[in-house]
Amino acid sequence: MSLKVPKANNIQLFKEGYKHIQGLEDAVLRNIQAVSELSNLVRTSFGPNGRNKLLINHLGRLFVTSDAATIIKEVEVVHPAAKLLVMASQAQESEMGDATNTVIIFAGELLKKAEHLLIMGLHPSEVIKGYELACTKALAELEDLSTSSLPSPFTQSSLAEALKPAIASKQYGFEDTLSALVAEAALAVMPNNAKNFNVDNVRVVKIMGGNLAGSRVVQGMVFGREPEGVIKKVTRAKVAVFTSALDIAQTETKGTVLIKNADEMLNFTRGEEQHMEKIFKEIADAGVKVIIAGSSVGELALHYLNRFNIAVLKVLSKFDLRRVSRVVNATPLARIGAPTPDEAGYVDVFETTEIGGDRVTVLRQLSADEAGYDARAEKTRTATIVLRGATANQLDDLERAIDDGVSVIKSLLKDPRLVPGAGATELELGRRVEAYGSGLRGLAQHAVKRYATALEVVPRTLAKNALGGARGNEVLGRLWEKHQRKGGEAWGVDVEAEQDGTLVATDYKILDSLAAKSWAIKLGTEAAVSVLSVDSIIMSKPAGGPKVPQQAGNWDEDD
Repeated sequence: MSLKVPKANNIQLFKEGYKHIQGLEDAVLRNIQAVSELSNLVRTSFGPNGRNKLLINHLGRLFVTSDAATIIKEVEVVHPAAKLLVMASQAQESEMGDATNTVIIFAGELLKKAEHLLIMGLHPSEVIKGYELACTKALAELEDLSTSSLPSPFTQSSLAEALKPAIASKQYGFEDTLSALVAEAALAVMPNNAKNFNVDNVRVVKIMGGNLAGSRVVQGMVFGREPEGVIKKVTRAKVAVFTSALDIAQTETKGTVLIKNADEMLNFTRGEEQHMEKIFKEIADAGVKVIIAGSSVGELALHYLNRFNIAVLKVLSKFDLRRVSRVVNATPLARIGAPTPDEAGYVDVFETTEIGGDRVTVLRQLSADEAGYDARAEKTRTATIVLRGATANQLDDLERAIDDGVSVIKSLLKDPRLVPGAGATELELGRRVEAYGSGLRGLAQHAVKRYATALEVVPRTLAKNALGGARGNEVLGRLWEKHQRKGGEAWGVDVEAEQDGTLVATDYKILDSLAAKSWAIKLGTEAAVSVLSVDSIIMSKPAGGPKVPQQAGNWDEDD
């Protein structure tokens, strides 16, 4: 006869305040539910007809955008499983700059499909195995779907064509203007070895007023402020960049000065003045005509700078100071004094112009139609897109679309292959993965087939956001029928529904980067698998004590 030992009910494994959730019901299905909520939040913002979200962050700043990367950045997600999805989409944003929304809605759809399998009794490990097999197959088939690639050497028209779909998904209707601006700016700073292209070299300056048609590209840098002194325009000038304040040095301790007569009173500040004059005379004798100051400019310093005909511009952002140093090829100096020939930079034109009522300072190269232009001279290292718009929110959204466009150029330089857009690629991959799943044996085949139906979420969401639920389902049925035919790989969703809601994506030049699609599928699958492989959540009690005070806004935002 065996002895039954009763189990103790009050075993305390963790410290007080810990939360421990485990099991299929409490951990896995709850996680899937949280991830579904997040994917449903951004799903309606997908594609050219995606709806905007109005967000107010913890600092009270207002955002009106349909950009998934911005939405999830500003919405503070606290659920641990949903955070895994946020991390996957952030990885996509940093790697490719496009298809962040695809990662979230695809991972959310994979988990919704997995939920049915888990409730039916499949073990999570079987689902994970099936999803991994399907992902490998989808990535292999994706390589075969490339219809064209970006021609080399790049031209403005070919780059603009490749950018249009990515920009249209953020700013539908403005894609022609924006893609032309981004292509022009990118080509202006394109190095001889295109793989060394730096996205930081394309800047955006937003000036309120006017409309988008008034935007233009400046080969150089534009600052939204006037120079400090009276000198407003200089050509072919030597430039010095200082990070310290251009002012009289203050003593660290307070001192008392005893003045006995009127002569001492008159001579009291003369020593400082002579010292300042000597410093700025040395700078002027070194041939410097423009000074970029990274901190304050004192009144006395400004007086001598005006006397020596030196233009001075205050740039308070350390990121902009770094960029302008790169543009003029100067070394930022932490001391006030004459720069050596190696430390000084050079600029063709330093001028103040008026754009829409705002006075701005421009540092640029000579253009082809100006006297003294030399075609053999080194190309500028920075191009600035001057954006015009009616409201601050619209300008912010246009800037986000431009940032995505520049990132797409970077990804196309790594891998120039293009695949059909408008949901055509995902639907074709779904069809091929479905056929692959039918030939498999074992329980994993169910997960592979569910993976194939999850890929359908991209064209379905595009169609629903553009045409509504009932009409979107009809369009999806037509697309499935067209993809079954031979040579029907490029049929996608026509968001304008000019005929029956379908079109051949390659005929309309709706092409997406193969690398961005590949990363989106990979990261979406990895995020879904990570959530499925969790069987318990252990959360410690949040640390007590006073909260760290949040600084009001980012005082030096990297723009």
